[in-house]
Amino acid sequence: MNKATVKEQIRSLRTLRPLNFLGLLISGSVNAIGVTMFLIPVNLIDSGFSGTSMLLFQVTPHFLNLTFFLLILNIPFFLLGLKKQGLVFTVYSVFAVAVYSIAAFLIQHVFPIDWSKGSPIAGNDVLLCALFGGLVSGIGSGLTIRCGGAIDGAEVTAVLFAKRLGLSVGTFVMIYNVILYIISAIVFNSWVLPLYSIVAYAVGIKAVDFIVEGLDKAVAALVISSKSDEVAAALSNKLGHGITMWETSGYYSREKKTALYCVANRFQLLGIKRTVHEIDPDAFVTVTEISDTVGRNKISLSLKKKKRVVPPPILAPTAEIVDEAAATLADDAPAPPPELTQTPVAPDLAEENSNAEE
Repeated sequence: MNKATVKEQIRSLRTLRPLNFLGLLISGSVNAIGVTMFLIPVNLIDSGFSGTSMLLFQVTPHFLNLTFFLLILNIPFFLLGLKKQGLVFTVYSVFAVAVYSIAAFLIQHVFPIDWSKGSPIAGNDVLLCALFGGLVSGIGSGLTIRCGGAIDGAEVTAVLFAKRLGLSVGTFVMIYNVILYIISAIVFNSWVLPLYSIVAYAVGIKAVDFIVEGLDKAVAALVISSKSDEVAAALSNKLGHGITMWETSGYYSREKKTALYCVANRFQLLGIKRTVHEIDPDAFVTVTEISDTVGRNKISLSLKKKKRVVPPPILAPTAEIVDEAAATLADDAPAPPPELTQTPVAPDLAEENSNAEE
């Protein structure tokens, strides 16, 4: 990393926000509650480096607690990924892991909690512990991502090494977790707990998606219609924002049409379809999910009622504008061609011509 890059990374620290640290404080604590109050009491395993730390915690002497393994496994990989992920992301992630580790230590060793009956909330019901452990820890992980960091170094490791192995990040993480669950099955001499751990993992992924993307998920609709102006006006008024338009043509028919592109939340999707087909039953509509919208023209995807979009009025030209346009046209008009005049013939020549004709 050269000096210019180092200076740029240091300058990026100005973008750190106190509210993000508050969110990470909450997310790390929530994640610790899900892991220590639900998963660990019934010997379930989380995914990624968090799950690896839990497995090592359960098979090593008790003086090597969960906090020790969380810090040892996660922080070095966050620092290793500093160049690729950026200093701001690394600071947020290290802070989140530190909060997670400290909160886990406090819950397990400081707070007066009775662990004799398994989970202090769900007892020894493994299914309940898997469901709610995955849900709570997933909420914590999702809040961490929303605040600009990550609470598990496995994904950072995947970003660093997956490409070298010819794998995608998702495939790398999945293979890592499969190996982790197989090792835990061998260690505990049972496939039951690893299978419940997979249930917790699946619930956690859904919780992360819900927190990161939200219930108000965005969709993009592409409409190809021969009545594009009418459809665009109706959709713009219904959604409360503009519509992108561009000219298209069919490959076989060569018919010219206009494609419309708009973004809305999924609750508005049914209304978009109805509006389009009421105006043009032959319109072609495709819908795709989008994870986020950014940029200058970023639109609001909330369910609040949008203001009606009124197109700008077409103003009639004033007398001054008309006179000015007429004067401009007169100045730019081409000059008329010169008039043709007949050259008079001398009398003597005229008489000679007359005699010649006779």
